[in-house]
Amino acid sequence: MRRSKIAITLDKDTLSAVDRLVSEHRFPNRSQAIQQALDEKLLRLSHSRLAQECARLDPRSERALAEEGMGGELAEWPEY
Repeated sequence: MRRSKIAITLDKDTLSAVDRLVSEHRFPNRSQAIQQALDEKLLRLSHSRLAQECARLDPRSERALAEEGMGGELAEWPEY
């Protein structure tokens, strides 16, 4: 994956925590620690967005869409 170099500003406490993780060999360097933190945060945000969108769905209309075209087979499906 192509990478780009950027400059960021962190407060002292955050930078100290990142440096501690690097000194404990949990990450090879600052960049890797920050990259992983951002990747995890972006993944959580994308999952919460999906949950928000799913919550907006109307169960009745979703069921109607799912059952569309099933015809006689519908009676064979168990009730939920």
